[in-house]
Amino acid sequence: MAQSVAAFDIDGTLSRSFLLGELVEELVRRGVLPPLAARHYASAKQKYEQSGSGIDAYIDKTVEAFAKYGKGVPYGEVADIAGEIIEAKKDHVFRYTRDLVRELKDEGYFLLAVSRSPKFIVDGFGYELGFDKSYGIFFETGASGRFTGNIVDEHIIFNKGSVLQRAVKKEKLSFTNSIAVGDSESDISMLELVDEAIAFNPTKRLLKHARQHDWKVVVEVKDAVLEA
Repeated sequence: MAQSVAAFDIDGTLSRSFLLGELVEELVRRGVLPPLAARHYASAKQKYEQSGSGIDAYIDKTVEAFAKYGKGVPYGEVADIAGEIIEAKKDHVFRYTRDLVRELKDEGYFLLAVSRSPKFIVDGFGYELGFDKSYGIFFETGASGRFTGNIVDEHIIFNKGSVLQRAVKKEKLSFTNSIAVGDSESDISMLELVDEAIAFNPTKRLLKHARQHDWKVVVEVKDAVLEA
């Protein structure tokens, strides 16, 4: 019998940090990327931090910044710093989703991470938490091992529903008793595919969609977890 799939968004759903944002800012601090990289998404980040809205715009602008200003930077240099971030942030996670990951793994689910952070950082973070497979943005590198500024299969990775469907087919998984967890409207296409959708600390738009479709809503505040 095929394994049931459990798909998780990472940034804001499992990790309390936005991994790509952490990476870009560390690269700027070390002089690997110019200060313009951080300025590229500064207003989107400020809006998100002040109002709690606009997480998808913040992520999109950060992806643009890394693609633009990371062009020509050696992959190895970035990967080494990403490894440091993974080590520092691997335990900086939400309790509810961390425990759910452990519970589903014990029950034999195939754990799938679907993120818009770079694949090389999502892979490492996912491995630390016990995921079976991770999908993230694949920033192209050329023959010299330097980033080209291009994103491979951008139209696919930005549609999490398509990613989940491809993963289920490739890994010969099952949607029977399937589960997915996400925190923003970019996760809706993934959540719509599964038997049990969980909107975790949802944005306003995701919350509205979740209520319309009778999805479980979970909010974690400090040490309290509230389910609806």
